[in-house]
Amino acid sequence: MLMEHRGRRPVVPASAYVAPSAVLCGAVTLGEGARVLHGAVLTAEDGEVRIGANVVVMENALVRGRARHPAIIGDAVLIGPRAHINGARIEDEVFVATGASAFPGAVAGAGSELRINCVLHVNSVLPPGTVVPIGWVAAGAPEAQLFPPDRHDELWEVQRELDFPGTVYGVPRGTPMREIMARQADYFGAHLGDQPLDEPPPTAP
Repeated sequence: MLMEHRGRRPVVPASAYVAPSAVLCGAVTLGEGARVLHGAVLTAEDGEVRIGANVVVMENALVRGRARHPAIIGDAVLIGPRAHINGARIEDEVFVATGASAFPGAVAGAGSELRINCVLHVNSVLPPGTVVPIGWVAAGAPEAQLFPPDRHDELWEVQRELDFPGTVYGVPRGTPMREIMARQADYFGAHLGDQPLDEPPPTAP
């Protein structure tokens, strides 16, 4: 399904494929030969989603673009099933495995690997060619450190300075959840004006 959002429409070249059950919403641009499989959602909230050439976005993955943090996916990238790319930049030839997440302001350097269920935290920079092991967390800039799940206290010392609530929600740490969710409900309320587009996505020959 193609949706107009905030007056912007997806751009899908004839060489790309979008599955009938996938959703492209707003300012989403696919590269040549891109493939978006069943159940995947590419949504440009108030910022763009740009997908490079020969990228495969697999089943039930989410790619979200934001005003301050567009989602930029390079060429020859695999985004695995149930992966979550939210306002991050994924450079060329990156492997994003099943369930991996990259948060706003994060950068996955060229040729890196985000393995199953790992996290690339907000505003963190993963150097080219780095592997984040299964279930681990990469956090920090200008070069992310890698943390296994059992080193949460050490991770928090780095993570705290990355400003997750400010980056993702635009509020200081400690803001009540009721206030955060009122802001989020208003933000996503922009979808009330979305319009489905009549034309089906093109399919590659």
